[in-house]
Amino acid sequence: MLVLLLVLPGKFFRDGHSHYASCDLLCKNLRFVHKNNEENTPMKLISYQHSGRSSFGAVVGDRVVDLARHLPGVPDLAALIANPEKLAQAKLLAANATADHALDEVRLDPVIPAPGKIICVGINYVAHAEEAGRKVGNYPVIFQRFAETLLAHNAPLVRPAVSKEFDFEAELAVVIGKGGSHIAPEDAMEHVAGYTCFNDASIRDWQFHTHQYGMGKTFRSTGALGPWLVTADEITDYRELQVRGILNGEQMQEGSLSELAFDIPHLISYVSQALDWNPGDILATGTPSGIGFKRTPPIFLKPGDVFEVVISQIGTLSNPVIDEV
Repeated sequence: MLVLLLVLPGKFFRDGHSHYASCDLLCKNLRFVHKNNEENTPMKLISYQHSGRSSFGAVVGDRVVDLARHLPGVPDLAALIANPEKLAQAKLLAANATADHALDEVRLDPVIPAPGKIICVGINYVAHAEEAGRKVGNYPVIFQRFAETLLAHNAPLVRPAVSKEFDFEAELAVVIGKGGSHIAPEDAMEHVAGYTCFNDASIRDWQFHTHQYGMGKTFRSTGALGPWLVTADEITDYRELQVRGILNGEQMQEGSLSELAFDIPHLISYVSQALDWNPGDILATGTPSGIGFKRTPPIFLKPGDVFEVVISQIGTLSNPVIDEV
């Protein structure tokens, strides 16, 4: 069975169906080979640095399989998730190859280090809209981040010198694997490679300098992304995922993806009417209620704090806070 799957991938990719729907079928048939019978362990893909070299790999327990070494024609993680056949090979390698590094020996990068675009959605949980004194409109509130603002798991969030109003926003981020434009909502999930954690940390006073609040969302070292990507085939229904924001061990935010005002298929479709989605692009789906600046008194991030984004079936993104030097 395993040999037939490897040598006859065309059976799965030549029928005109979505690449990701096809890869999903192949990958499900590959799960039984996972080491130590860990069928329930999700596929976790990372971008990282080791010995001065950028690479990407799969996390297996507390070890890392260097996928770049085994897949020399694939330059980075964005290219891997764009290629269903290579992604299937990566799953086999994660299940069978000898690990190359201990996880604590590598330095993680943002899971996609240089996404072509980061599309963010505001006011996308009804409870969050209510706490912000807003109403959910007929169209999603869209803004953008720049890739240079991203940082990795365990890297410090930097409170800027110009403001003390540094706030947290725990979110689920969607990583695009299959590009396209004018995507129908019913086809949108075929374009999803996987999911990761995101902290859209925001500078609130700068956010409200004008009615367009993008400036407060694009400060250096404020957008944490990671620690890894869990592939979409590992998540039966994204709407069952729970998002929590935890500050110094105390839960601040909690929400379910089933509570989104505009769901993931709608968002992918909506944006695709204006912009082409490309592999490695990021869609941040919005934050649940509980943000700091709407509390009484307000709670803002300060040096010495640690903020965690915890998402069921995905993992925990943790970042300390420091002041800008």
